[in-house]
Amino acid sequence: MARPRRLNRAGLKRLGRRSLVVAAILAVIPVVLTFLYLPSFVHPVSTLMLKDLATFSGYDRRWVSIDDVSPVLAHSVVMSEDGQFCFHRGVDLGELRGVVDDALAGEATRGASTITMQTVKNLFLWSRPLGTVRKVVELPLAVYFDAVMSKRRIMEIYLNIAEWGPGIYGIEAAAQHHFGVSAKQLSRRQAALLAVTLPNPIARNPAKPGPGLRRLAALIERRAGRSGAYIGCLD
Repeated sequence: MARPRRLNRAGLKRLGRRSLVVAAILAVIPVVLTFLYLPSFVHPVSTLMLKDLATFSGYDRRWVSIDDVSPVLAHSVVMSEDGQFCFHRGVDLGELRGVVDDALAGEATRGASTITMQTVKNLFLWSRPLGTVRKVVELPLAVYFDAVMSKRRIMEIYLNIAEWGPGIYGIEAAAQHHFGVSAKQLSRRQAALLAVTLPNPIARNPAKPGPGLRRLAALIERRAGRSGAYIGCLD
């Protein structure tokens, strides 16, 4: 009876070694892809876009240079999603500490995801389930991504892979779909409406905003107009 137990232990060891190899390969992929995504002529796709292709759903995405995006759109996204984007190193430690403190106090936690964190999640990771496990992977990836990429390139990639509705990815497709204009022609109000749609692009429609979304967009429009040094890294 001892022999089967030895075989079982040997099988577990083999499984453990294989798991480590798979984990190492998965860890190397984002590291390598980050360097491949450095040149502006490379147009990355998100994991959600790959899922849409795999399920034959299809999607609309038209890559556009950040130079061909209305500056007020990027300003609105920063002021709506990550006001410290130009100053942190991929992770906003102040916001993160606040989330941890709230969790330890048993209070409802707020989001602390930066634009860089959202970018690496969209490029390399998954949304649900296992959100906590994803966050553990996402944090060091965001720090690494920020160390390798310029802020301007991070924003360019984010604006071109962010979801703005079912099957609508990237700011050019979003501007055309929701407002019938190019990303370069977006007005301040249109840019603000698109920015406040990002947290929930399936439920929020920037072309048909309710009273709450309009009030939020008006707030972001005012903040974007006074953004000043907050968006200096994008100039």
